[in-house]
Amino acid sequence: MGKGGFLSGLLLGTGMSLGLGLVAIYLLVVQEILDLSLLSVSGLGPLFSWLESNFGYSLVPFAVTFMLYLYSLGQLKQKIGEGRPPEEVAQMEHLTDVWTSLFFGIGVIWTAIGMRAALLHALGNAGTGQEPDAFAMLQRLVEGGILTALSTTILGGGGGYLMRLLKTFYVGVHISRFYDEQDRHQGRKVEALLTEISSQGRRTAASSGIPSGSPGESP
Repeated sequence: MGKGGFLSGLLLGTGMSLGLGLVAIYLLVVQEILDLSLLSVSGLGPLFSWLESNFGYSLVPFAVTFMLYLYSLGQLKQKIGEGRPPEEVAQMEHLTDVWTSLFFGIGVIWTAIGMRAALLHALGNAGTGQEPDAFAMLQRLVEGGILTALSTTILGGGGGYLMRLLKTFYVGVHISRFYDEQDRHQGRKVEALLTEISSQGRRTAASSGIPSGSPGESP
């Protein structure tokens, strides 16, 4: 891939390392192992606090899936540039689409988990001897995690469609050219095979003394 491939690989590796580090820090913050006040100097404290209140633990599988998607996308472009066999390119393209579908799936699954937790929290605390008003019920839904459910829906859907767009803009043209070249290569192979069969037939006819003209012509 040359210098461009080396630089893109270096940037991808650096970005994934940085992403994994941020995910690890985020996990420590969510589990209250790391105090948010220690991150206030770097400005990450308010950001992590907002992410925790809106996404909770769902941000971890989202981030890991997105990094695996970026790695597969980089490998896909590299295999196309190296002219690898079509089976390898198709497999890597399929793997890239799998990570995109998984990103959608995480949003759907965490939405169901968040809605279920919010309803159980609201209904479980409703047995106070009197019917709660609408504001109290809404507050219990929020405390139970309904914001996380709605936020993961937005992130899963929006992020999944952006991943599809990224693949189209990043390797869409290269994939089309690769498969077109494979089709032309197969066509040339079939044409060469037919030419060889025709030549072999003429040689066989000549060696057998069979005239190559039309059946109505005299030898």
